[in-house]
Amino acid sequence: MLPTVARVLDLEVMRRGLPQVVAGADHLERPVRWVHVSELPDVAGMLRGGELVLTTGIALPEDRAGLARYVHELDEVGVAGLVVEYGRRYFDTLPRALVNAAEQRGLPLITLRRELRFVAVTEAVHALVVNAQLEQLRVSESVHQVFNELVVEGAEPPEVIRQVARMAGGPVVLENLAHQVLAHDAAGRPEAEVLEDWERRSRGVRPAGRTGHDPRSGWLVTTVGARGQDWGRLVLVQDPGPLPEGEAHPHTMLLERGASALALNRLVVRDRESLERQTHRTLLSGILTHALTVSEAALRAQALGVPLEGRRLVGVVLRQRRGPIPAALEAQARLRDFTELAAGAVRACRLSALVGALDDEGVGLLISLGAQQDEHAALDAFSAALRRMSAEAGREGADPAGPVVAVGSSVGSVRDARRTLLEATQVADAALHDVPGGGRASSYYRLPDVRLRGLLHLLRDDARLQTYVERELGPLLAHDAEHNGQLVQMLRIYLEQGRNKSAAADAAHLSRPSFYDRLHKVERILGVDLDQVESCLSLHVALLALDAVRR
Repeated sequence: MLPTVARVLDLEVMRRGLPQVVAGADHLERPVRWVHVSELPDVAGMLRGGELVLTTGIALPEDRAGLARYVHELDEVGVAGLVVEYGRRYFDTLPRALVNAAEQRGLPLITLRRELRFVAVTEAVHALVVNAQLEQLRVSESVHQVFNELVVEGAEPPEVIRQVARMAGGPVVLENLAHQVLAHDAAGRPEAEVLEDWERRSRGVRPAGRTGHDPRSGWLVTTVGARGQDWGRLVLVQDPGPLPEGEAHPHTMLLERGASALALNRLVVRDRESLERQTHRTLLSGILTHALTVSEAALRAQALGVPLEGRRLVGVVLRQRRGPIPAALEAQARLRDFTELAAGAVRACRLSALVGALDDEGVGLLISLGAQQDEHAALDAFSAALRRMSAEAGREGADPAGPVVAVGSSVGSVRDARRTLLEATQVADAALHDVPGGGRASSYYRLPDVRLRGLLHLLRDDARLQTYVERELGPLLAHDAEHNGQLVQMLRIYLEQGRNKSAAADAAHLSRPSFYDRLHKVERILGVDLDQVESCLSLHVALLALDAVRR
């Protein structure tokens, strides 16, 4: 940073002149860009601003109006201060008109009571200025190098923000245009102190221009965007207070460079999930894995614009019904589209929810309902909007019945949010094999709707259930594995058709004799009679349990 008038007055070479501030004492933090020695009364025309003017006053006007004009012109051009040496024109006091004009203008006016060599002053001050400029260049080069490396390496937004916070030494927040927090780094300060009531605080900070400092809040803010499309703001959170007079914020360049890195990252990864979805996904994962405490989850969700405290929370899991297995990149694109589709349905129904991918196949939601919102009506509206938007999207491989919408039991606290999400996951996994419609009154699944399938899914990690599956189906599974056969599938079709052999043969696209022959093979391998109801019931349960275990 450039030296201030106060710093210059503290130099040894200046102290030898016994300096005394006679006006503008409240403005000694003005930065000094250069020192200019002149006796001309019209020197202002040769200055650019930021200079400390040294003079003996020998050629200054004698009349009051001329002195006031002299100070006015210096202040208009933006000089840092005026230093007058006693001994040539003035001896122990300055004209009252000069002092009054400087005080009115807030221009620092300093007298030197002992004669100085002005060249010594200029050398000392210019050394400080040059060193400050070299340091500024060094810092600028370091910042550009750091962020160039981050951009080249494809660093994610949290890493960019962490780097800005480290270099600035303060909390940094990335928000969207709705003033919802997308990512942040508290820089060692309590998260609650940084994020509490964020939206209201942020809306009150509107600096002029793309980058600006708000002295009331102390925040330095810059707009994030590229190609004429702004999508957020990067905020350096600092304590309230004005900047030194005439000086730019020292972290302006750093914040703008961070914003550029974020904008470039968005352009590069625009085909991947949005930053908002990433943030929601991270928060949902934190709730499910206990990576976040209850207070942290509530605070971050509130900063995202999704209040969780004092609300009814409902976990929802969406899964696509089985279809052709796409390539890895295609699967990622489908999951991203599926997630954005769910977020669009939430917006269409004006619900408040966290929405993010849970795994490679499913999307999770934590819907936050107010006291006046009807749970069933909200879920029905969401399911209908999702089916409609899915059909309109017309994605290849999309099921006409729409995705599976599984809902957990509603809970009344953030502490229980994990439970409703886990229950919805279990219901979704069990409902994947259900026949669309299935005689249900609602457009979504809950635990009672998946019945036996749901119970078996809950028990899928129990060794006793796994032993039961092996005892009932083990020989048939081994035969299919050895001969690359489909006898397990034939058995499944037979049981799903209510033991109607003719209907089962049609469903298997086989002639009746061929299908009957396969059923006889099943009986021989398993040692069972498929005409016995109890045997078929036991095998049907084993098949459902096999689905749960494999899931």
